[in-house]
Amino acid sequence: MTSSTRRPLVAGNWKMNGDKSLVEKIESQLNQAKLSNMDWVICPPAPYLGLFSSSTKLGVQNVSQFDSGAHTGEVSVSMLKEFGCGYAIIGHSERREDNFESDEIVAQKVAKVLEAKLTPILCVGEPESVREAGTLFDYIAAQLNAVLDLVGISAFANLVLAYEPIWAIGTGKTASPEQAQEVHAFIREHLAKQDSNVAVGIVILYGGSVKGSNAKELFSQADVDGGLIGGASLNPEDFLSICLAANQ
Repeated sequence: MTSSTRRPLVAGNWKMNGDKSLVEKIESQLNQAKLSNMDWVICPPAPYLGLFSSSTKLGVQNVSQFDSGAHTGEVSVSMLKEFGCGYAIIGHSERREDNFESDEIVAQKVAKVLEAKLTPILCVGEPESVREAGTLFDYIAAQLNAVLDLVGISAFANLVLAYEPIWAIGTGKTASPEQAQEVHAFIREHLAKQDSNVAVGIVILYGGSVKGSNAKELFSQADVDGGLIGGASLNPEDFLSICLAANQ
């Protein structure tokens, strides 16, 4: 069960999916639900940000580490603030792989988002080969350390972490609740070496094929504080069922 010091969060990452009708459907479904014991945020493709009402917490799926300039296709933190975005997903495994984002670039983006007083959702996680080699904790520690070295442990009080086992994204595989808890506990313990108060308070989401059918069991783990939801966030009923599991 999530610590009383941490408020559950469910973030929907639409990736390169969605349309205008989904904006209307998901807002209607979730606003009617009156979820009072948790927070939810939608991270749609950038063109849809302006279609949401002010009642919806919004995030983006990527942000530039630069303020402005000749960076075709990029979006700056100042632009996001104009559209009321409060969150930014940083370091998602698909960005790391498809766009060759190194740990250092991810750290720079986290710093830029924090500088703008927005909340980064920092993603960490291992591919299947790393898990099979038994080096997943070293791998995740290196991802965390790149950010810690740049922004410091105190900055982690203003961000959200998301653990995404890459082998369980879009594959239909899901880490067992015990596997998820093991890694979430490691992340919290790793941060506690620098500041136990920050470690206790930080929200850590699980992001590996969360569905309505497994959300309750995953969220019941001591260090799992919600989810970063991919495919299920495109179905209003499925996403609502996950939010309800976090709302208990």
